Amino acid sequence: MHPHVHDPDHIKGLRTVATIEFTKGVIVVLAGLGLFSMRHRDIWEIAESFLEFFHVNPYHHYVGVFIDLVSRVSDMRLWKIAVVASVYTTLRFIEAYGLWYALPWAEWLAFASGTIYIPFEAADLIHRPTWFRLLVLVVNVVIVLYMLYLRLDALEKRRAARARQTAG
Repeated sequence: MHPHVHDPDHIKGLRTVATIEFTKGVIVVLAGLGLFSMRHRDIWEIAESFLEFFHVNPYHHYVGVFIDLVSRVSDMRLWKIAVVASVYTTLRFIEAYGLWYALPWAEWLAFASGTIYIPFEAADLIHRPTWFRLLVLVVNVVIVLYMLYLRLDALEKRRAARARQTAG
């Protein structure tokens, strides 16, 4: 039995992380559906409508980055993005489910998947520092450390329980 299953603080923490992971999955699904809906359409017309709708200055640096990205989108690239987004989203939803129900494998999955992203997030923050990138990195590090703490604590409690059994 999982040693933290009846600990309300543990459940609250896991459900908070589960909600974050689920939200990331939903965001990727929505972004993926938006991108996928653009296949076989005039990408320039869509980009122009998007910029016009948001009253964006077409000479702004980020607009140039957006237009460059839009110009490189092709049907094959959209399919590749869709596959990667599907795998990512599936992983996020499975992780969220497992965390919601305090399953140990989900804690390990959250630890491993979060750890993988830290170097990329740190590099991104160093190259393009913003408060948002810093927040993303800090939240991810906190989640990774929390998952590590939970798994090490569970291991210690199992060891203590075994020691009591052999002593008693």
